[in-house]
Amino acid sequence: MGSWREIIDGIAEQGEYGAARLVRDPRRKGGWTLLVEEVQQSYVDVLDPTHLYFEYTRRVGSVVDTAFPEGRPIRALHLGGGAFTLPRYVAATRPGSEQLVVERDRRLAAFVQRVLPLPPDERIDLRFGDARATVAELDAGAYDLIIGDVYDAAQMPESVSDVVFASAVARLLAPGGVYALNVADLAPLAFSRSQGATLRTAFADVCLIVRPDLLRGRRFGNVVFACAVEPDRLPIARLAALAGRDRQPAQVVTGAGLDLLTEGADPVRLD
Repeated sequence: MGSWREIIDGIAEQGEYGAARLVRDPRRKGGWTLLVEEVQQSYVDVLDPTHLYFEYTRRVGSVVDTAFPEGRPIRALHLGGGAFTLPRYVAATRPGSEQLVVERDRRLAAFVQRVLPLPPDERIDLRFGDARATVAELDAGAYDLIIGDVYDAAQMPESVSDVVFASAVARLLAPGGVYALNVADLAPLAFSRSQGATLRTAFADVCLIVRPDLLRGRRFGNVVFACAVEPDRLPIARLAALAGRDRQPAQVVTGAGLDLLTEGADPVRLD
């Protein structure tokens, strides 16, 4: 069970990009929270990987569950590793899936693997490096699902936010593939609006999942985008049903609603 100090303070390690801690959840035997520079990055239950505690992971999980049949393997690319919450979820709900996790912090990944090892019988590979550079190197059409969760503390880097990166991600998707992107934002959702405009330059079908109070500019929180190259690929009705039943209910914004939200917003262009 660990010492009382370990239980209270967690297990600490210095990563390449900041100090990390893994802290036990006293309410769940297998639950752990990963903090980097004291910012919560991931929550994982190693005894029940289908338990998604953080709101944004449930939103991404709903995209996975509505877009791909449960129990059927998929090819997934995860941009950002953290405590590998979503790779574990995909492995648990779609055994046999081939997964690649791109993580820039080798020491952080080794720390998480030492304390909370990935399932040894699952096909989850790690690749270390910059997400933008790695995406440019991978084979076109290689993935059914791509999940974007690249953060520097609480901020999404510019390098994964522009039209060039969106186009590069779209290139990697197989026919029928889906891209799910986690965006942290606050009122008046200027970053989410620009991301919506950016994603629409590369994807024909785009929606976002957001809590109404965040949409009204009353709080800080996470917006999850779902995108597909093919028109009408996203299961909007099922996404909306799952979002509405969540313990923190959300709504799905697409079509005319997304037109209104992104009106006047410019796509991000770095070059």
